[in-house]
Amino acid sequence: MRVLVVEDEIKLARAIELELEYEGYDVEVCHDGKEGLAFILSDVFDLVLLDIMLPELSGIDVLRRVRKQGVFTPIILLTARDQVYDKVAGLDYGADDYLTKPFEIEELLARIRVQLRERKTSEMKHGEPEGVIKIGELIIDSRRYMVIDKDHTIDVTKREFDLLYFLATHKNQVISRDQLLSQVWGFDYLGETNVVDVYIRYLRQKINYDLIKTVRGVGYMIKDESQ
Repeated sequence: MRVLVVEDEIKLARAIELELEYEGYDVEVCHDGKEGLAFILSDVFDLVLLDIMLPELSGIDVLRRVRKQGVFTPIILLTARDQVYDKVAGLDYGADDYLTKPFEIEELLARIRVQLRERKTSEMKHGEPEGVIKIGELIIDSRRYMVIDKDHTIDVTKREFDLLYFLATHKNQVISRDQLLSQVWGFDYLGETNVVDVYIRYLRQKINYDLIKTVRGVGYMIKDESQ
């Protein structure tokens, strides 16, 4: 599980990073709002810890912008101010939880587990087995590398499957081309820069064309109309 920590208190950020790594999380850390916003919009995380009082750009502004871009990664706000306004503003803009400083690391870890568990429960609410995603009548089975639409198996290459599965596991989120390149092709990919668009076109020729939405200037998303 990948966690992004956006915290300007260097010692606190480092302490959180060490604890999370000890618990087995893959952690990225940055120390101001602009950098945090860039991280969230250019990479994929399972959860974000976001301080409210940040230099360059406040945590509330970061939250507002990422939600506006269609990124619905769970976000826990960290605040040094125990004020109702900050908490209400954060929740209104789409925060999933908040924690007031100072806090015990055990409570932070527990809140992280809750958010990750709730996300997994939400993704599996239709009762699909682990590794199987159902969107409308389309079934994507990572256990057998199979894509099934209305009981008919669709022939896809491994790369097409990986791209489709990654978009499906982040359904209802806008994923940038850079994110898809890094997650599906790998950071060291040196091929054609339009390869993502090419493979999106391949997939659209094989499945429901409207399933994969284009968000101009940003990237692509799979919209699950049932949610």
